[in-house]
Amino acid sequence: MEQRVSLVTLGVADPDRAAAFYEAIGWTRTDSPDGVIAFDLIGQTLGLYPKQALADELGIEVADIQGFSGMTLAHNVREKEDVAPILAAAKAAGGRILKSAQDVFWGGHHGYFADPDGHVWEVAHNPFSPLREDGAFRWNGYGDDA
Repeated sequence: MEQRVSLVTLGVADPDRAAAFYEAIGWTRTDSPDGVIAFDLIGQTLGLYPKQALADELGIEVADIQGFSGMTLAHNVREKEDVAPILAAAKAAGGRILKSAQDVFWGGHHGYFADPDGHVWEVAHNPFSPLREDGAFRWNGYGDDA
């Protein structure tokens, strides 16, 4: 298996409501004939799919996939000052702030929000992992091979 994540699919209660949230924070939606609402990212795609349909596909009960899963998604930004406005946009779009923008012990700056379905996002500035010009992220940055 190649070291890559191609698609992150979030099971959501109401795909149109979930899509409206992501559109309200500035993302562009792409629909597909199979019922997935997709947001193409840099090198990956975020998909929204009905939670019940996803549970059916997995052969599990929806009750088995409720609550915090122990996983967070992260959106890294170029500057420390970029964190708070994104958290504010998420709140204005119907998200819930879990941790306000603040400095972190390791030298970065971050905050967390949950989307309307409870999926947890970190918005972070990591001064040790600067984004590439096109916005791509890599742990410890790109250095000379940007």
